[in-house]
This record gives sequence, structure tokens and C-alpha cells, in this order.
Amino acid sequence: MGRYNTTTAMVDANGKRRAETTILNIPITSNDIFIKTTSYERLDKLAETFYGDVSDWYIIAAANGLGKGSIWVPQDTILLIPQPTNITEHIKTINGTR
Repeated sequence: MGRYNTTTAMVDANGKRRAETTILNIPITSNDIFIKTTSYERLDKLAETFYGDVSDWYIIAAANGLGKGSIWVPQDTILLIPQPTNITEHIKTINGTR
């Protein structure tokens, strides 16, 4: 999926290019998975396991309010692992309202 595939490139008032920010308030669906970490885990490794792409770590981070300054998840943390199709559709819906 890639973090910027659904992000629009913009030019700000000063003429600088930037990517439009997408804030993910990810809804929980019946297809999503919940896991409990049994040791310290890395968000990128979890993304590789569940999505097949380490660059999708931000999906797990956004769904769980993690990732500010660290990609490490403490032991005994319960994590929501959203299904990738739900995220793609959610991002398209958010970006379509801007």
C-alpha cells in the first residue's frame, strides 16, 4: 500500500512542495485482528508480518496511538491490526472530503 500512495502533493503559499497530511482515525471492523505482544516488538516488523511491507508500520501506529519517537512496542501491549483494504478505503474517503 505505501504510506504516500493516497497522499496528494501540494504547493504551500511559499511555493514549497509538501505532502498533504492524512490523519488516520481508523475505525474498528469485524475483520481486524487484535494481538498481544509477548516481548518487545517493532512496528515495522509487525507491518511486514501482517501486510508484507515494512513501510506500512504507520498503519499499526495510527490505529493504536503509537509511534511518536519510537517504533518499539512494549511487552504485553494489546494491538489492533487493521486490515489493509479497510485502511485504503478509509484514506480515500478522508482525502475525498478535503
